[in-house]
Amino acid sequence: MQNSIDELRYQFQQEITEIQSTNELENLKVKFLGRKGPIQQLMQKLKEVPVDQRPEVGKQINQIKEFISQECQKLESKLIEKEEAEQLSKEQLDITLPGRRSHVGRKHPLTQTMDEIIDILLGMGFSVQYGPDIDSDYYNFEVLNFPPDHPARDMQDTFYLAPNVLLRTHTSNIQARVMEVNKPPIRIIAPGKVYRNETITARSHVFFHQIEAVYIDTQVTFADLLATLDAFLHQLFKKKIETRYRPSYFPFVEPGLEVDVGCLACEGKGCALCKHTGWLEIAGAGMIHPEVLRNGGIDPEQYSGFAWGMGLERLVILLRGIQDIRQFTENDMRFLNQFTLI
Repeated sequence: MQNSIDELRYQFQQEITEIQSTNELENLKVKFLGRKGPIQQLMQKLKEVPVDQRPEVGKQINQIKEFISQECQKLESKLIEKEEAEQLSKEQLDITLPGRRSHVGRKHPLTQTMDEIIDILLGMGFSVQYGPDIDSDYYNFEVLNFPPDHPARDMQDTFYLAPNVLLRTHTSNIQARVMEVNKPPIRIIAPGKVYRNETITARSHVFFHQIEAVYIDTQVTFADLLATLDAFLHQLFKKKIETRYRPSYFPFVEPGLEVDVGCLACEGKGCALCKHTGWLEIAGAGMIHPEVLRNGGIDPEQYSGFAWGMGLERLVILLRGIQDIRQFTENDMRFLNQFTLI
């Protein structure tokens, strides 16, 4: 065994003197220290050594292994230094050239506006709750008073991932979850992405962002809903803007309404974005349907509430004067670079 160790040391010393690059050195380390190398073979033969000699022989094997490792490390440092020097000698550097300008990152305009909306509503006493993007038919539709055969389901073209599993079509899927684990008063907002299988145009997309607001307590009235919406829009737009409330139908509210604001892109004159009406719908709202309260475990005889959901993209379009919703997802730096932090 001692002769094998001595021969191994001699062989290694001969071969390491011929190494000229880090790649050759790596091959040498694999050859001697790899799983199929001579060091491992010596370790396997150790069981053939008499028991009283094994400690000493094992010590010698470890010593030769350590020796090979250290010599490889020393040579590796020298080779790396040599190769770096050779690489630098081939490069021509002009230190008089100006440096490359570094660009400061910034938030996406949608993120900027979402943060501002959340700050406003937090200041109005709401707290933030988040719901899942992938949800069950129960929380997205049934608990919100959409029976399986209800024609209102046709209003929202849905992406189904499996039977009764879907990409949520609105952030209203948070309502029942909050009601099930909280007792009124409840005052929450739910921001997030929603998904609908729609035709992509200047004013609609297959995925977009919404922010849901829900307030449930005793003696909540329709006047509270209108006052909250007016106060929120005034703070968001930082000025008094023209609003229009139209009666509308949603299964989860009664009565229901749609919220329109004067199109700031064309200043009410009419454009493709507002379909030449001068108005742009930004939200659906209404008093929470008694059946929805009951499904959430809340007595509609004792409590009432309102809810509204707004499309974030349309708010940003109004705030920024953008005329095509598709620009938000095209990652065109010429478009994104126009926006600084609010």
